[in-house]
Amino acid sequence: MDLVFRDAEVVDGTGGPSYRADVAIDGGRITAIVKEGAAAGCQRPTARRVVDAEGLALSPGFIDMHAHSDLALLRDPDHSAKAAQGVTLEVLGQDGLSYAPVDDRTLAEVRRTITGWNGYGDDIDFDWRTVGEYLDRLDRGIAVNAAYLIPQGTVRMYAVGWDDRPATESELNRMRQLVAEGMEQGAVGMSSGLTYTPGMYAKDAELTELCKVVAGYGGYYCPHHRSYGAGALEAYEEMVRLTREAGCALHLAHATMNFGVNEGRAPELLALLDEALDAGADISLDTYPYTPGCTTLVALLPSWASEGGPEAVLARLRDDETAERIRHHVEVLGSDGCHGVPMDWDTIEISGVSEGTLADWVGRRVDGWATARRLLLEDRLGTTILQHVGHEENVRTIMRHRVHTGGSDGILQGLKPHPRAYGTFPRYLGRYVRDLGVLTLEDCVAHLTSRPAARLGLTDRGVIREGNVADLVLFDPATVAAGSTYESPRTLPTGIPHVLINGEFVMEDGKRTSALAGRSVRRTR
Repeated sequence: MDLVFRDAEVVDGTGGPSYRADVAIDGGRITAIVKEGAAAGCQRPTARRVVDAEGLALSPGFIDMHAHSDLALLRDPDHSAKAAQGVTLEVLGQDGLSYAPVDDRTLAEVRRTITGWNGYGDDIDFDWRTVGEYLDRLDRGIAVNAAYLIPQGTVRMYAVGWDDRPATESELNRMRQLVAEGMEQGAVGMSSGLTYTPGMYAKDAELTELCKVVAGYGGYYCPHHRSYGAGALEAYEEMVRLTREAGCALHLAHATMNFGVNEGRAPELLALLDEALDAGADISLDTYPYTPGCTTLVALLPSWASEGGPEAVLARLRDDETAERIRHHVEVLGSDGCHGVPMDWDTIEISGVSEGTLADWVGRRVDGWATARRLLLEDRLGTTILQHVGHEENVRTIMRHRVHTGGSDGILQGLKPHPRAYGTFPRYLGRYVRDLGVLTLEDCVAHLTSRPAARLGLTDRGVIREGNVADLVLFDPATVAAGSTYESPRTLPTGIPHVLINGEFVMEDGKRTSALAGRSVRRTR
């Protein structure tokens, strides 16, 4: 054998009780599991390398169901932000906005639109246009494995543009074609950002038609739905109804209940989901174990202010009369970009800027519309923010649910990113398992491994089983913890000495190796 983990406490991802065993790996797969007290005559496996795992837990690699590493995986071969957490697979293409499928015009527009998430990409060779070509680019070697969702907002940008109107029949057919091609090329489903333009301009009938295409390939729909604030429950119900009509599986992105209007209302969301599940709906969700959210400052504006694309937004912001209309929607009416809740500027903290001369703003709270307007103009819409609007009891309640999975929603861009980008998975294991007892270790590992693998349709990952791919994490349940904080968000976690991807060490003795063991993970029929 290549490798044996000796005397590990195996938390196998099924949710069942852990057990002590030797686990052998050869050729990138798990080849033998010999439990303590195995029958007489069953020899302990030997290997060229033996790792003493006494006192440590061995689990399947963690699957980040909501990642924004679309360019980071190409820009940063090290990518310790995720590798050091034990993440062995990230799902990209989130919130309806990413870089494939595109033509030259759409690529230029989407790069501008999500500069705050991923940077503009001056350091990236955008040598792809289709989903398949992007996945081929990942296959040249990346730090961790990656799956991809077709971004519905980008598809609409490609076929319709930035107009707030229903698609014509020919435009809808073009979008159907783009989604079908992306699924054929290996995407696992489709995402939406229904508080982001231009994806939010799509009505339910249009989304339903695209979901029917996704369903035909056995994929799933992953919406950032139309509100996490005022009307959040109605927005969740809309997604349940829409996907049931389309016959499509549903995965709810960062399924939080935020803002003051939703404090203590997580049980209402779970009751809605339980009713649908009991009636036969195929639903899952992901969350991160933190209360604040993270997005771009421009995302808070009303959707009408973004019609026409980034340059049109900047033109409206420069015009005093139009800027005053925007302020009134944001501060008084509650814009659809800010989930229908009137803005409380005290909740907005600048986490990153694209223009270096504005770096002093990072870490500061926005003191009103005049400041926000200035930043949007001077930073050309590239500003990222933390939005401190969450509720801890809602976070704990949702993470206990039977269809819950883990997703970091980690934006790696900016001087002061949200600590969830570097800390989500060890925080689940340290704070919410060991320190608070919200979840048992076995249950939590299942949330982070086998449940997401099942949603992705992966039959040989997510569980420690003979024959499965050797995506594995060896960690210390007594010390595992997130190192990242709001003050030092890029600090790596503790208590995770070894991480294997496809049988190769990407973390060894707590240090990043030079291995680029990750590849695209593509859905097949």
